Amino acid sequence: MLKRKQSSRVEAQPVTDFGPDESLSDNADILWINKPWVHSLLRICAIISVISVCMNTPKTFKHYPPLQYVTFALDTLLMFLYTAEMIAKMHIRGIVKGDSSYVKDRWCVFDGFMVFCLWVSLVLQVFEIAEIVDQMSPWGMLRIPRPLIMIRAFRIYFRFELPRTRITNILKRSGEQIWSVSIFLLFFLLLYGILGVQMFGTFTYHCVTDDTQPGNVTWNNLAIPDTHCSRELEEGYQCPPGFKCMDLEDLGLSRQELGYSGFNEIGTSIFTVYEAASQEGWVFLMYRAIDSFPRWRSYFYFITLIFFLAWLVKNVFIAVIIETFAEIRVQFQQMWGSRSSTTSTATTQKMMRSSVFHMFILSMVAVDVIVAASNYYKGENFKRQYDEFYLAEVAFTVLFDLEALLKIWCLGFTGYISSSLHKFELLLVVGTTLHIYPDLYHSQFTYFQVLRVVRLIKISPALEDFVYKIFGPGKKLGSLVVFTASLLIVMSAISLQMFCFVEELDRFTTFPRAFMSMFQILTQEGWVDVMDQTLNAVGHMWAPVVAIYFILYHLFATLILLSLFVAVILDNLELDEDLKKLKQLKQSEANADTKEKLPLRLRIFEKFPNRPQMVKISKLPSDFTVPKIRESFMKQFIDRQQQDTSCLLRRLPSASSSSCDHSKRSAIEENKYIDQKLRKSVFSIRARNLLEKETAINKILRACTRQRMLSGSFEGQPAKERSILSVQHHIRQERRSLRHGSNSQRISRGKSLETLTQDHSNTVRYRNAQREDSEIKMIQEKKEQAEMKRKVQEEELRENHPYFDKPLFIVGREHRFRNFCRVVVRARFNASKTDPVTGAVKNTKYHQLYDLLGLVTYLDWVMIIVTICSCISMMFESPFRRVMHAPTLQIAEYVFVIFMSIELNLKIMADGLFFTPTAVIRDFGGVMDIFIYLVSLIFLCWMPQNVPAKSGAQLLMVLRCLRPLRIFKLVPQMRKVVRELFSGFKEIFLVSILLLTLMLVFASFGVQLFAGKLAKCNDPHIISREDCHGIFRINVSVSKNLNLKLRPGEKKPGFWVPRVWANPRNFNFDNVGNAMLALFEVLSLKGWVEVRDVIIHRVGPIHGIYIHVFVFLGCMIGLTLFVGVVIANFNENKGTALLTVDQRRWEDLKSRLKIAQPLHLPPRPDNDGFRAKMYDITQHPFFKRTIAVLVLAQSVLLSVKWDAADPVTVPLATMSVVFTFIFVLEVTMKIIAMSPAGFWQSRRNRYDLLVTSLGVIWVILHFALLNAYTYMMGACVIVFRFFSICGKHVTLKMLLLTVVVSMYKSFFIIVGMFLLLLCYAFAGVVLFGTVKYGENINRHANFSSAGKAITVLFRIVTGEDWNKIMHDCMVQPPFCTPDNSTYWKTDCGNYAGALMYFCSFYVIIAYIMLNLLVAIIVENFSLFYSTEEDQLLSYNDLRHFQIIWNMVDDKREGVIPTFRVKFLLRLLRGRLEVDLDKDKLLFKHMCYEMERLHNGGDVTFHDVLSMLSYRSVDIRKSLQLEELLAREQLEYTIEEEVAKQTIRMWLKKCLKRIRAKQQQSCSIIHSLRESQQQELSRFLNPPSIETTQPSEDMNAINQDNSTQPETSSQQQLLSPTLSDRGGYRQDSGDAGKPQRKFGQWRLPSAPKPISHSVSSVNLRFGGRSTMKSVACKMNPMSDAASCGSEVKKWWTRQLTVESDESGEDLLDI
Repeated sequence: MLKRKQSSRVEAQPVTDFGPDESLSDNADILWINKPWVHSLLRICAIISVISVCMNTPKTFKHYPPLQYVTFALDTLLMFLYTAEMIAKMHIRGIVKGDSSYVKDRWCVFDGFMVFCLWVSLVLQVFEIAEIVDQMSPWGMLRIPRPLIMIRAFRIYFRFELPRTRITNILKRSGEQIWSVSIFLLFFLLLYGILGVQMFGTFTYHCVTDDTQPGNVTWNNLAIPDTHCSRELEEGYQCPPGFKCMDLEDLGLSRQELGYSGFNEIGTSIFTVYEAASQEGWVFLMYRAIDSFPRWRSYFYFITLIFFLAWLVKNVFIAVIIETFAEIRVQFQQMWGSRSSTTSTATTQKMMRSSVFHMFILSMVAVDVIVAASNYYKGENFKRQYDEFYLAEVAFTVLFDLEALLKIWCLGFTGYISSSLHKFELLLVVGTTLHIYPDLYHSQFTYFQVLRVVRLIKISPALEDFVYKIFGPGKKLGSLVVFTASLLIVMSAISLQMFCFVEELDRFTTFPRAFMSMFQILTQEGWVDVMDQTLNAVGHMWAPVVAIYFILYHLFATLILLSLFVAVILDNLELDEDLKKLKQLKQSEANADTKEKLPLRLRIFEKFPNRPQMVKISKLPSDFTVPKIRESFMKQFIDRQQQDTSCLLRRLPSASSSSCDHSKRSAIEENKYIDQKLRKSVFSIRARNLLEKETAINKILRACTRQRMLSGSFEGQPAKERSILSVQHHIRQERRSLRHGSNSQRISRGKSLETLTQDHSNTVRYRNAQREDSEIKMIQEKKEQAEMKRKVQEEELRENHPYFDKPLFIVGREHRFRNFCRVVVRARFNASKTDPVTGAVKNTKYHQLYDLLGLVTYLDWVMIIVTICSCISMMFESPFRRVMHAPTLQIAEYVFVIFMSIELNLKIMADGLFFTPTAVIRDFGGVMDIFIYLVSLIFLCWMPQNVPAKSGAQLLMVLRCLRPLRIFKLVPQMRKVVRELFSGFKEIFLVSILLLTLMLVFASFGVQLFAGKLAKCNDPHIISREDCHGIFRINVSVSKNLNLKLRPGEKKPGFWVPRVWANPRNFNFDNVGNAMLALFEVLSLKGWVEVRDVIIHRVGPIHGIYIHVFVFLGCMIGLTLFVGVVIANFNENKGTALLTVDQRRWEDLKSRLKIAQPLHLPPRPDNDGFRAKMYDITQHPFFKRTIAVLVLAQSVLLSVKWDAADPVTVPLATMSVVFTFIFVLEVTMKIIAMSPAGFWQSRRNRYDLLVTSLGVIWVILHFALLNAYTYMMGACVIVFRFFSICGKHVTLKMLLLTVVVSMYKSFFIIVGMFLLLLCYAFAGVVLFGTVKYGENINRHANFSSAGKAITVLFRIVTGEDWNKIMHDCMVQPPFCTPDNSTYWKTDCGNYAGALMYFCSFYVIIAYIMLNLLVAIIVENFSLFYSTEEDQLLSYNDLRHFQIIWNMVDDKREGVIPTFRVKFLLRLLRGRLEVDLDKDKLLFKHMCYEMERLHNGGDVTFHDVLSMLSYRSVDIRKSLQLEELLAREQLEYTIEEEVAKQTIRMWLKKCLKRIRAKQQQSCSIIHSLRESQQQELSRFLNPPSIETTQPSEDMNAINQDNSTQPETSSQQQLLSPTLSDRGGYRQDSGDAGKPQRKFGQWRLPSAPKPISHSVSSVNLRFGGRSTMKSVACKMNPMSDAASCGSEVKKWWTRQLTVESDESGEDLLDI
């Protein structure tokens, strides 16, 4: 997809100015406005204006009163400057009149609006200073537009060296795509909003104390923690004794107090769905739904919501941004610049060039990093100023200062600073030198010390290249960072002015707090809390507006802005277009298995002496002892003897054919290998002969084509725009003529010098392409040679070593038991039926099911089923129901071990264990199988009754949980998923190193600055550690959703706890290890807000910059690196990373054509009757839009929940009945218009009919029953109909296809994720099944069973507080009760186990597996949503083909006979048209291709479409190398066969002409003989009547003879495909004219005889001479000779002249 955009050439274009027109008229009398320094001053003033408005808040003025007057003075100065500029521009331009007047220029209007806002702000501030207006009044919102003035500071860069139309089209296209995807997102939001309303409704039922009174609900009346409950006894959670389930809304709580999230109505539901789709707080919504409603309903709704909305639909935004950015990137390449080189060209001294010097410096940097990482907190009493770490830092600083001085001395200062790397080193030298100053030690200068670790990147060249490739030109990523920072500043200033006057809201009181809040929304961590607090503060009236504001900002920041970083990184990973062909060739060579040596496990036999199998020949009369002879040598003679005997028996008449065949088959079976070897040798000889013949024939055909093109036979024809088929056909012909032609022939045609130069360049290009073909063929030959050498080595080992290829060195190679095991192991389902005549595979009705059954062998299917059953049995295991004490669970364990034992024994006996070519242990999958089997066998034999925690037995139980991974080995597609994961391990490893380096830098800095400073007393009122003793009362957090206010005298629930001086519970920076763990959690964007608040509160506000910088780098660059690398590796594994533009388009076209289907729309009725009118009405766009609007209107009826007890439900249901009858009318009209059979052809019509039928059934049941079930059914029918909206909108349909195909292609990835999740769930039950409840481990989220563990892990996949769950599972004594006897009796966690368990799971699933889904979505988005200019075949072409196909396929079966393809090709128009006057040969090739590939049988829709697609592209550019060779070979074969067929047809017609002449001459001779016999009889027996008159019949014959034309011998050209119009037709006359029949030619069965009348006078006096002359004239031998000369003449003429026969004589139509 990224590659397609690179086809746009960046040429020298005029500058497009999207910035302001600052170059005004030179004749202006006000000259200062044109000065450059004035423009710069005004840009600086724009930034000052933003700073001023950021300081203009009541809270800021309260803390710093002088700022009120400072901002007033600045605003006054800015007002005068901008007002003067505005007046000057109005004076120069004019206000209204003129084309460039002030109000007609968009930037001038913007500047004027900013000046107006500045005046309003200044006047408002005057009133505030005069205390006329309160500073906390909402009038401050008038300053909201002022931060937009920052655009003035950057709009000068809105100038591009591109045409305006190109940029406008790019922006328009990207805007349309983003708008379409937003509509698609809104569709799913509306869908899940409706489902949420109907499935859940309100979440207002809570557990309250029994003494709760209406209107008097307080915090003390609620359960701790606040718990939702269900009013149904059999559903949800039931309150414990002492509590009752009550509706808090009925008890008097307002909507603001209950919270704004929920599913009360459609607006609130969509708001809640968007919150859940952001994967922030969704799990708590699910827990509330679980407590209030049936559990299955909650799991189904929220899990599908996360999968579709969060993982599929929202990732389409990333695809849109990548698609758009790829095009913009190509256009702006010159602006961003090229990637700079890292090597310096300056000449250095010998020591500077020494690798020893560089390695010494890098080793010192590494030692310095290790020393800095070893620093830790030693206590408060330890003096940190002059410890050993300080002395080491001084020593390293002096060393690196000397290094810098040495480089400056060697290179000179100018040469030193010319390198960017040296600039960075100089910056570190200056910073670290200042850092060792005692007063600056452990200050912000520590950054320079820890940044030395960046220099270690040069240790690894691969890592260095990867870093430079990732970050690319500095302008690209730097511009994006500046844009992000500017966006944050502007949005923070707008939010500041919007909410600074709101009381009880401290998040937007000052600019730093507003910036932190908006940055928090950007990272999505706790953004829901920011929005909820703001909504509660602004009140119920303004809550919807504020919610829309935050959602739009969150949508832009998280879906568009972050996607831009992914697009930049993907672009930097993109190869240049020129290198892709070379990379493809190298990759083909690397992928070709050219290893000539066998694996090491087989080559080990070469270390042993040769011991071939010997046999002793007995029963031979000899005086000497006969030595033993090799068995393989004797087998040859035995086989020859058997073959000779079989041939002898075949010759004997008494020998039956069956016995001969039986002996032949037995001989072939016994000597199978030698026979195959002989066949290969013979085949190679034949192949070479055929290749020589094919080359010679192709040479002749190319010469014919060249002569036709050079003869100018195409000239003189009417000019007509050629179709893409014609263009590509002539490109192929021209390419072959250039490849095999000569320049002299072109010169002879009188071409110009420019044309000859162009032809020469084309010839050179085609010669290069031919060299590429030879290189590919050479690679294939190397592969074949390597394969042959391996086979020879294997056969030598097989012959010389008796134990080679013997399973376990026991079972013989051809032993019956081994053959039986092979049959069992390799047996698989095969339902493909082949045609006995043609050999083609027939399509069966359930071919997809049959393909699934034939996916693996029968044995693997059995093991898959057994493994699944065993995993289901493990699902029932828990710490309280263990397999060691549950006999029913042991049954599955025994079954699994027994079946796996049988499986492994069969496979080992069939293929061997290790030292055989197809051994079981030949890859990692075999090792894993043996490992899983051994673990299961040991556990089954041991079955420990007591399993202590952290023991070997518990480790064995954890390893037993790897059993689901067997599915990866048994299913081939799952193995492919594993390969895709591990194939990009190198890049993922490099990204991990970069992130670890980033974490190490910030961890070292954090240790030096925050070590020991985060510890504080848990009582917030205690400051010093000495006072931190005793107990105090701490309040308990009851609920996060309710917003109850404390009443006078009321206290929140709480309890007394001891005071403790300690670090925060989940993190600290006392050593590098703990700091790295804290930063890893922050890198996942979870828990960083707590870290920020603790650092600001306990160390200082200025240190909040530390965590914000790390989060920005980790979030914007670090995490997007994983996304970019995984997408790039996915493309590389799919083979798309190295594809050129045209090749990528071709792959997209093939995928698009696979999904294309014939139109299921019947044609319009012929007459203009009632059906035709109905057809016109139903197909009118207005009718379709009306139906879509009605569907939306009916869906709006579900805006509130349909409850039988609610009186509003009855009118809503009644309106739905009315809509149902309208849809019944629609279906009826379509059935009348299309006929029932035509209506049933479309799947969409079937779906509409199904939904309408359900609607009619619901109407009947609704009026009959009128209960809750009918209301639920009615809501379901409306939801089903809501899905039909996608089919009625083209964009929604394309995007839905993207999602659906992404799901289909990611099926095995999703299955792989589930298997990994299942393994971790089983292991979690063993490790953390009994951990005590903590902050996040509770009755909803725990590992007590596999089912609950799966839900917890699914929550962790979304990142929802995974770090808090990990810390809850790390609990250790004294905060838990240990038990050393068994792990299920303790409630403690496992610190090391939790660390490895959760971190590995989060990295594998969240960073790698989920990004594979993003890669699939990006690929499919480019497939379905590409523009017309990026497609080889546009949607209009496909639509036209579908219409023509429907005309030919009248039965709507999707297949047509082969001969109907000619009809279809004749009917095509537009870009797919075949002009028979120009491209008759192309037409023949296309028809023959269909006949050849399908053996004259039926062809499908996709067969013809695929043929057209190949013919419509330039295969040299679009096809990859292997596919190109195969396609060219096929086209050469088709050309050869068509030529042969044409010659054969022409020769047949020539022979028919000869036979016709022979019959004609024979009939004349016969008539002459009869006439002679009559004359002789008359002469010998004269009649009695002397005078005779000729009869009427004779006169008629004479008349016919007189009108018979003579045979024309002036034939100009004999066509190889047609009979000559001037020859054959004139010879045969009307009687001999060929009669055309449908599909074939048919000549007349008996030509009309030609008789000659001979008078008696002539016969009497000159009959003999006349007969002789006539016989000579009609001699057939002379005609045959003349016909042979005509054949030679035709072949000679065909080399130079093209046939001018019309296409109508050729086409069998």
